[in-house]
Amino acid sequence: MVGGVRTVKDAGDLRTQLAAAHLMLVFSPESGPGVTSGGLAAVEAALPWIDAIQIRVKNPDHPEAPGLARATFDLAERVLDLISGAGSDSPLVLVNDRVDVAAALADRGVDGVHLGQSDAVPATARGFLGPRPLIGVSTHSMSQVTQAIQDPVDYLGFGPVFPSATKSGHAGEVGPEAAWIASQTAGLPLFGIGGIDQINAGEIGPVRRAAVCAGILAAEDPGRAAEAIRAALLAEN
Repeated sequence: MVGGVRTVKDAGDLRTQLAAAHLMLVFSPESGPGVTSGGLAAVEAALPWIDAIQIRVKNPDHPEAPGLARATFDLAERVLDLISGAGSDSPLVLVNDRVDVAAALADRGVDGVHLGQSDAVPATARGFLGPRPLIGVSTHSMSQVTQAIQDPVDYLGFGPVFPSATKSGHAGEVGPEAAWIASQTAGLPLFGIGGIDQINAGEIGPVRRAAVCAGILAAEDPGRAAEAIRAALLAEN
């Protein structure tokens, strides 16, 4: 299958779009009934309300199992196909972990990569990708935030803010207040992540940015969930 082709934006345009982003959808095949069946219906329903999509393919038992790169590549192509007609209004597209996939699909519209604490070093990723693509990094404490902002990165994830099945490898949630402090300290766009949904999104509202997985993908109405979370992030606090 040939992936969708979008206009490849320059570095400045990408960072302008990132600065204006509030809601990132973390698209993981492991989250949500409509996703595990291979469908993109939940993503399509959420599109009017999201500013970025992070494509995350995870195998918790064997994170480097053969086929992970290929699965990420294939899912990224399907997402690009889905949004290829949206033009300049289409969300940013990032791939999780796989610097190689981000590089391979850069000319088809993938805008960058998101790295975990155990993934490629940001400086190495930047050297491989060059100056244009976006690089994000997951952080789970203020010490990691302090380290990350010294690296060549464009944005941070911070969490888990609330208890989260997809962030079960961490000792415990950091809470919305810690996320707000981190967002004020970072000097970069910072997305709270972990357990965020329609019910608790107001608590993370002061951060102004959130990355959400199951809170949208597993919702009965993903579009309505994305709309409600975005409204909470944009509400006056």
